[in-house]
Amino acid sequence: MSGWILLSAGEASGDLLGAELAAELQRRAPGLELAGMGGDRMGASGVALAVHARDVAVVGLTEAVGRLPRLWRAYRLLTGMLRDPRPDLLVCIDFPEFNLLLARAAARVGVPVCYYVSPQVWAWRPGRIRTLRRLVRAMLVIFPFEEALYREAGVPVLFVGHPVLDRVKTVPPRELCRTRLGLTGTERLVGLLPGSREAEVRRHLPVMAEAAIRIERALPGTRFAVAVADTLSPDRVAALLPSHKGANFRLVRGDTYGVIRAADLIVTASGTATLEAGVLGTPLVVIYKVSRLTYLAGRLLVRIPFIGMVNLVAGRRVAPELIQGDATPERIAAEALKLLADPARLAAVRAELRRLPGLLGEGGAAGRAAEAALACLPQARP
Repeated sequence: MSGWILLSAGEASGDLLGAELAAELQRRAPGLELAGMGGDRMGASGVALAVHARDVAVVGLTEAVGRLPRLWRAYRLLTGMLRDPRPDLLVCIDFPEFNLLLARAAARVGVPVCYYVSPQVWAWRPGRIRTLRRLVRAMLVIFPFEEALYREAGVPVLFVGHPVLDRVKTVPPRELCRTRLGLTGTERLVGLLPGSREAEVRRHLPVMAEAAIRIERALPGTRFAVAVADTLSPDRVAALLPSHKGANFRLVRGDTYGVIRAADLIVTASGTATLEAGVLGTPLVVIYKVSRLTYLAGRLLVRIPFIGMVNLVAGRRVAPELIQGDATPERIAAEALKLLADPARLAAVRAELRRLPGLLGEGGAAGRAAEAALACLPQARP
């Protein structure tokens, strides 16, 4: 198949989604060219990167302001590519504030748009559904409740399943993951997942580490593994840990799933990691901290009972959530100890999490997304 697709992903999670999608697109249409914005994974999957995602990834309103010049440059470059060389299709991957603007630009020049991973219109700014109805040829969603929402609004939609179901298939058994981390016997391990972006890690890791010290005081011998995303520098992450002794921290880069599988409990920033932990069956405590301005805006706009995806999908509070001012070392340690010190409660949470995969559809999300994207292509130009 000739022609080319412009892909746009602006953060680490979107880069992973884009890489999986790119691999499936190339498997089905070997002659198709792929280019646009993404990260190292998309680049390794054959996408010619005009913009690197690390230059535009932001968390919250205050960080977005600081990145505006870079975001504007990326937007100008990609909108230029929409005109020349004009793509056959634009695939927007998450990153809604940027990608909705890009989709509008594509509509103005007649480039069809496929959107993979819905903006959280069910959480805030539901009016965006009307915008998406005007702009997209296909909305590809990864949560089952999103399909009905878009269908009722008249948006062409397909539930492709959640990609995490495929990603966890290759995670080794728990005992092997524990052996790789140097654990023996019944040693207790707590995983710390502060996020994949540097701003997130700066906010989350220091309070997580102080909570770890409190946990170790209550349960001596507990070990701690800090999952370091591929997008982060281990040295910069290590600099955020307390210099004094009091807890046994180990940094693990590039094996977040192994940390989750090996751990008795994880403390994680809200995001996809909460769902990954749930599918892998590991009990968790969810935290999240943002700037004061972002938090105040969120309180006015967000209308959902939970922020953790694991709780949203389960439809109930499977994992405790500590947000903003509640995300203190004392509160985090207290919630963790409720579980770690009570094997029966820990087992009950694990049993509840075993329901989660069945709520997320079937494997093969990237393949179904690729087929739907290819179906959006106009007749290939000669």
